[in-house]
Amino acid sequence: MTNLSGDLHHFATTILLAVGALIPIVDPLGGAPIYLVMTAGLTADERARMARTVAVNSFLLLIASTFIGAYVLDFFAVSIPAVQVAGGAVVCSFGWSLLNGPVAPSTPDRGRSQADSAGALSRRAFYPMTLPLTVGPGSISVAVTLGANPPSGLRPLLLTALAHAVGVVIVAASVFLCYRYADRILKALGPTGTDVFMRLSAFILLCIGVQIAMTGLSGLLGTAPKQLIPP
Repeated sequence: MTNLSGDLHHFATTILLAVGALIPIVDPLGGAPIYLVMTAGLTADERARMARTVAVNSFLLLIASTFIGAYVLDFFAVSIPAVQVAGGAVVCSFGWSLLNGPVAPSTPDRGRSQADSAGALSRRAFYPMTLPLTVGPGSISVAVTLGANPPSGLRPLLLTALAHAVGVVIVAASVFLCYRYADRILKALGPTGTDVFMRLSAFILLCIGVQIAMTGLSGLLGTAPKQLIPP
């Protein structure tokens, strides 16, 4: 009975840790207005389908980063600060383009084939909607950190892995809900409010990219002197 209680406590604590660490970085509620503006040329069904695809992509990226991200980085000898610097640059570029671009994309041609439409939406759902808008370098580095030190023993390892998976599912579900019903935000804001909120969100995204890159750069500079010292 004591072991079961301890396992349940560890399971619940690990879920809360994963959700608490990822939700503020992924920030699905804050990304919903940007998602809405970037999909303004889509129909309601296409927007709902893309929201579902982005949620699935987010789950796959986060779960892969949690379980095998640290091993992949070790294999290629890439550090987390390097990922943050490169990813921060991508987020900065994306935020800058949103800040200076049109508020809404042009309405797509409704005469296109269904296969072309599905393929274009699938590609767009991954980049830029999933990466870097939803799951950026910050959330990937957090996910890698969550899975970087697995516990010893088969039972704790399985419990931790299952708890991380449940936590990522909760995060992905929040992404789907916020993006799926983002159109209600547009109705409440109106055209002018949408324009203002879009510019503010793009500027915040640009600042987040700068912060991520600066954090990674600080980590690289902090480890550089140690790497220069011969063994």
